[in-house]
Amino acid sequence: MKILISEYAVSTGLGGTFLLEGRAMLRSLASSFSDLGHDVHYTTAGALIDHGTAVSSNESELGMVLERESRKADAAIVIAPDDLLAELTAIIEYNTLNLGCSADTIALCADKLECGRILGSAGIDVPRCLDEGQQGDQDIPYVVKPRYGCASEDTWLCYGPTVEEGYVATEYVEGEHVSVSLIAGDSPVVLTINKQLIDIDASVNNSPIGYRGSIIPYRTGMDSMLYDTAMGTSLILGCRGYVGIDIIVGDRPYVIDVNPRPTTSLVGICKVIRPSIADLLLRSRSGEPIPPVEVTGSYSFNKEELI
Repeated sequence: MKILISEYAVSTGLGGTFLLEGRAMLRSLASSFSDLGHDVHYTTAGALIDHGTAVSSNESELGMVLERESRKADAAIVIAPDDLLAELTAIIEYNTLNLGCSADTIALCADKLECGRILGSAGIDVPRCLDEGQQGDQDIPYVVKPRYGCASEDTWLCYGPTVEEGYVATEYVEGEHVSVSLIAGDSPVVLTINKQLIDIDASVNNSPIGYRGSIIPYRTGMDSMLYDTAMGTSLILGCRGYVGIDIIVGDRPYVIDVNPRPTTSLVGICKVIRPSIADLLLRSRSGEPIPPVEVTGSYSFNKEELI
């Protein structure tokens, strides 16, 4: 099969850790599909990887390039910031087999306010969220972040915030930061629980929150509850393909974000699971049974050290 992979940072020439994380995810996926004998093509503004054929792109022409290249591909997958992912996914969805979530599901997950309301109404534990214009209690810490966008961008802890247009504020939940990676579909399959290395200081007002890396896999005292929470979340939202669900393990699991796309944890997951991520994605999308997933080792990384 001809597989098209488009990772936004690589495709548009973003720098810094965005490019480091993006290129590492792209390399992991491309390597996995190539190892199965598939013909991999990937979009890039200049950065190259060891697997597949590069297709030139840039920020202004990425949509056009995806339109053209997805028509030639048997299947495709896009990784992009949540506020752009639905639009880019819709392009490949129209032209070929989409190996990820649908554009409609992505748009729902990208709206952190609406997504939280839907999950809460369905019985999934989520942090209490303030409405736009509402002010929080001065004695309670809240996590403030864009209503649309990646969870680790422009996110900070604040006491007594007034929620501005385009942002959400949720009560800060004390606990362990983890993510659950799974292959979503009618019968979701959990891959791993991952420890999220998060920089946060709940004692400091207006403290930035940042993601540093992951430990894969990771065991908690609530693994069974985490599995149930993650699988239930993916079914409620109609997710397909690789999904990463960010959870705080407090007195119980609280879902704080749903990432309807490959996440940076994929870099470690590809090193420790069997069958391969490419095999699992293709089986899931074609409706084939997914064999048991075996975790064969462990891996940890700091995102600044990704190459």
